Amino acid sequence: MFLSAHYAGEDLVLKLNPGEPWKKVFGPVFLYLNSVSSEDNAFSLWEDAKNQMLRETQNWPYSFPASEDFPKPDQRGKVCGRLEVQDRYVSYEPIPANGAYIGLAPLGDIGSWQRECKGYQFWTRADEDGNFTIDNIRTGEYNIYAWVPGFIGDYKYDVVVNITEGCDISMGDLIYEPLRNGPTLWEIGIPDRTAAEFYIPDPDPKYINKLYVNHPDRYRQYGLWERYADLYPDGDLVFTVGISDYKNDWFFAQVNRKKEDGTYQGTTWQIKFMLRDVDHTGTYTLRLALATAHLAELQVRVNDPKSDPPLFTTGEIGHDNTIARHGIHGLYRLYNIDVAGVELVEGENIIFLTQAMNTDPLQGIMYDYIRLECPPSTSS
Repeated sequence: MFLSAHYAGEDLVLKLNPGEPWKKVFGPVFLYLNSVSSEDNAFSLWEDAKNQMLRETQNWPYSFPASEDFPKPDQRGKVCGRLEVQDRYVSYEPIPANGAYIGLAPLGDIGSWQRECKGYQFWTRADEDGNFTIDNIRTGEYNIYAWVPGFIGDYKYDVVVNITEGCDISMGDLIYEPLRNGPTLWEIGIPDRTAAEFYIPDPDPKYINKLYVNHPDRYRQYGLWERYADLYPDGDLVFTVGISDYKNDWFFAQVNRKKEDGTYQGTTWQIKFMLRDVDHTGTYTLRLALATAHLAELQVRVNDPKSDPPLFTTGEIGHDNTIARHGIHGLYRLYNIDVAGVELVEGENIIFLTQAMNTDPLQGIMYDYIRLECPPSTSS
């Protein structure tokens, strides 16, 4: 179960070449049993278990395991530094990477840490000034990876970091420059790698899980994918920039619609927006960040819902199974699509987003964030 597709998806299944040696330590595993004398105090069991978990976390890595494959605390290393974000269309000065997720993972490409499961990874969160410390790192060669809530994309420090026993490495100031071609025309959502900010409906009463009534994780209910057709019985979602509100008007998952004969059809969502001036010689950029995908294909068309081929297609993507598992994110995917100025018109424009795979109700995608950028020479 540590390395299966269950809940995680095929992308995270361990893949070994013929004859490839491999070894990895899982554990030690700690089992904690507690009790309470009265049912009235049953909730205290949960609180007590959480407190014990925090104590064990603070004590890790343990010194008692005798295995040579489990390094002692003094056989591990430490890395610290500060991460800042440089986005010239947000601020002329570097922005502290407040709350950034920063980690050391095996050598790879940008974002490869998402699918890497052969080796070890060590992660932390940056403070409000972007400072970070990662300690108790196993010896070996690593890349530094990061992503920053509020900004699209992934960061990678290209220089290999060599961790040795007892090392204390200061990385100094690191700069992440997220992808950006021009100023923002409009945006939908929050770039935080989840779809939690979008509209999550009430569950069908016959499926309701009372544990998650009045709970912030509203998505943890069965059958929410069926509510899309209930809310949009006569047509698919239409979002009008400047009028619609993504918290109320953008369904959290683009799923299939069940037809009367029991089969399913894909759905096409529309983003309508107005342009007063169009740079017909320039190139606009559409950023599509997905929070998850499952056996889906996202097609993008501009101002012509029947254009064939579409302006862009992902092809079939994803084995995350997030919709079926009542989740709100899986593997992150970012697509950067060039939109020629000649494709746009002064007045109303429409971007059509089609999820084309339609064999079952659990196929679909969740968006993280969508942004349209002007050409670099055009002001917002």
